[in-house]
Amino acid sequence: MSHSTGKPHLSFGRILQMNLGFLGLQFSFGLQQSNMGPIYSYLGADEGSMPLLWLAGPMTGLIIQPLIGSMSDRTRSRFGRRTPYFLIGAVLCSLCLFAMPYSRTLWMAASLLWVLDAANNVTMEPYRAYVSDRLDESQRPLGFLSQSAFTGLAQTLSYLAPSMLVWWGIDKDMLDANGIPEITRISFLIGAFLSLATTVWSAWRVPELPLTPEEDAAITADPLSLRSTLTGLRDAIREMPPTMRQLALAMLFQWFGMFCYWQYVVLALARNVFGTSDPASTGFRDASLLNGQLGAFYNFVACISAFAMVPLAKRMGAKPIHAVAMVGSGLAMLTIAATGSIPLLVIAMVGIGIGWGSLMGNPYLMLANAIPPEKTGVYMGIFNMFIVIPMMVEILVVWLAYRPVLGGDPRNVLVLGGVMMLAAAVATMVVRTSRPQPVGAEA
Repeated sequence: MSHSTGKPHLSFGRILQMNLGFLGLQFSFGLQQSNMGPIYSYLGADEGSMPLLWLAGPMTGLIIQPLIGSMSDRTRSRFGRRTPYFLIGAVLCSLCLFAMPYSRTLWMAASLLWVLDAANNVTMEPYRAYVSDRLDESQRPLGFLSQSAFTGLAQTLSYLAPSMLVWWGIDKDMLDANGIPEITRISFLIGAFLSLATTVWSAWRVPELPLTPEEDAAITADPLSLRSTLTGLRDAIREMPPTMRQLALAMLFQWFGMFCYWQYVVLALARNVFGTSDPASTGFRDASLLNGQLGAFYNFVACISAFAMVPLAKRMGAKPIHAVAMVGSGLAMLTIAATGSIPLLVIAMVGIGIGWGSLMGNPYLMLANAIPPEKTGVYMGIFNMFIVIPMMVEILVVWLAYRPVLGGDPRNVLVLGGVMMLAAAVATMVVRTSRPQPVGAEA
């Protein structure tokens, strides 16, 4: 038992079980990151307009996550505050994953991505708030970096799934009538199962703690309604802790850079390694498989490095660890843009993996220790705005600059991404970490 907060001290195994739902959730994200670009290309998308087709995630995240986060702070149900949201989101996510590889047109795939991202966003921040609610401060580094580890493991499996199906005997050139490989279709069906099954397991095995009398009284005084949700969101933005405000610049750079990477890495590999830009060519499909294998490796690195960061974050703090990780990612993106050498690409994936493992854990650790516990849901939702707004900025910038400034070359987009990750390292080091004041304390 934690004497400082009254929250039970959970074993390592229980913390892993409560984060297992991230395996399914991030398997879904991994399928998007590794396959949506190729799917759009198979269905006839233009390279220059590719960023616009990724608008679903940022737009739904901007609208849904802060609202859902604020609502979950005020929800009272037999299942808890957060659980209803991430269970509903998991069901919707599974349905969309099932339908995605059956897309017949570009607009159908893009529309399904909108619904899929909305479902993921309904799940994401209540899940993060659930972990913050369930653990005391001493266990949060393990809690959030376990999420990073499951993110790495899930995306290792999702990136590698098409290649594993090929190794098991399925023809990589077996296509449906729309040009989408059968190995892609099967991978999405696997994701549909995992998304729901792992989330249900976490909610069942590690249920939420009952509301404390203080939390129950706060919900009674300010019950769930549209007005209270919007008012709570407005007030939270006005009263945002300084640490959270300072993190905004680092988040702008790092998520701009990662979106550059996910959108254009397959196109860059196709040119550098296989000498093609034709989505109908065998070389392009080989580039997609290579990206899956490299992506699986960097996500495996992310999984291992996330656990390695736990003692480092406790001893040194999350800030310097995260800054070093961003430098590694930036240098890796610059390397990928410049080489067609498989050994060098594998080395670069180490940098991408360390950065990704840190990105999914350390910023949330800095945030969780700086926000009032009674507003965890709404602040986790608002923090997601620091992710989706950079993505929207990247979409606009790359769409406008792809041909006139970046020369219509996806490798130059990766160079831009690498520069942004290096800038994120600098911005991280200027963040001043702080702790939330108790409710009613003087400023």
